[in-house]
Amino acid sequence: MRIIEGFQPAKLVLSRQAPTEEVADIEQREQAVRQIISEVRRRGDAAVFDYTLKFDGIRLKALEVSKKQITDAYHEVDSELLSALKLAAERIRSFHTRQKDSLLHESAGTGLGWLIRPLNRVGIHVPGFTTPLPSSLLMTVIPAKVAGVKEVILVTPPGKQGGVSPVTLAAANIAQVDRIFSVGGAQAIAALAFGTESIPRVDKVCGPGNIYVLLAKKLLYGVVGIDGLYGPSEVMIIADKTADPAYCAADLLAQAEHDPLASAVLVTTSPDLADKVIQEVEKQLKDLSPQSIAAQSLENRGIVAVVANMDEAIELANLYAPEHLCLLVGKATSYIDQVSNAGCIVVGEKSTVVLGDYVAGPSHVLPTGATARFSSPLNILDFVKFTSLVNVDKASLKQLGKAAATIARAEGLEAHARAVEKRLDG
Repeated sequence: MRIIEGFQPAKLVLSRQAPTEEVADIEQREQAVRQIISEVRRRGDAAVFDYTLKFDGIRLKALEVSKKQITDAYHEVDSELLSALKLAAERIRSFHTRQKDSLLHESAGTGLGWLIRPLNRVGIHVPGFTTPLPSSLLMTVIPAKVAGVKEVILVTPPGKQGGVSPVTLAAANIAQVDRIFSVGGAQAIAALAFGTESIPRVDKVCGPGNIYVLLAKKLLYGVVGIDGLYGPSEVMIIADKTADPAYCAADLLAQAEHDPLASAVLVTTSPDLADKVIQEVEKQLKDLSPQSIAAQSLENRGIVAVVANMDEAIELANLYAPEHLCLLVGKATSYIDQVSNAGCIVVGEKSTVVLGDYVAGPSHVLPTGATARFSSPLNILDFVKFTSLVNVDKASLKQLGKAAATIARAEGLEAHARAVEKRLDG
């Protein structure tokens, strides 16, 4: 882990930037994704089968997972894991139901107002070729269901044995997914965007994935809605002298093991704590593989920043706009109002990002790469749309019509002005 001393926001922000060779590599991958999208649009199911064989090494007999396969998988999963998934689902559903009740209210009037309508059909992508990710499935599907989406389609790649992981299917059952297709990657995103003989076209695509999934979502935005473009995971921990070094190290390692490009950052007002956390990280790393993803991540992007006071620490956090911000400081709740840019604020030493990842309740799909400056966590508003309502009566027409015609003529739109004036004359 690198140490930055003093208030140096530029160094912290620049730590996110990809090297030139990585940018060139992304451009090459984007060209490959363009080809995949073109083929899926042109050839439909045939292209999806071909790309699944090419990239996953699996020759599928059918794209859709049957109801029997889902039921059988549910009974294969360990009962303790099923209980944990059900607890997570209950809390996620409860949180987003409260959010819906709080936020979604149509206007009561019959004049000016708004209508709220859930999306008709949403596609959810969940990775799973090497390891199942049931938590991401629950965190994405359940908010859509609570929002009232009529049909939720899951796409997830077949595992190395050829079938979708039983854990993924069990989680899909718990979340009440409507249909499941055994395909992942860029080809799955393209299939959802355009529709194929088997996979229905959706209104919006959500869910995590690798760089190819991210690029497919980026290129297809406009053809289909997307939830966001999510990069490697991030955590920033603000800690003072009261923080437990073991907790700080454990949280840094937990986030670092997501991805070699994950960012794990400690900002502290205590040079002594900085030294102890680095020692604790090295100690806890001994229990992990020397070649672990966490070790690679901390080598690549691990940072410890020592600042003079909490004002500087909070300012750094707002400039960095992390996905997760942990406040391991005395009187932690007193600093919440000062944080303006973060995907999720984790408060106090009893809290940890890991609880938010699985069972706390809010979706763990959060803005990354400083997009927390203008983006929000995945929530029920991602699965509804607002329609404005304009219903003008005679009195309102008389009050507003002349001004509308005047502005229309200022913009050179004579027909606009006359459309209003005909009503005024009538």
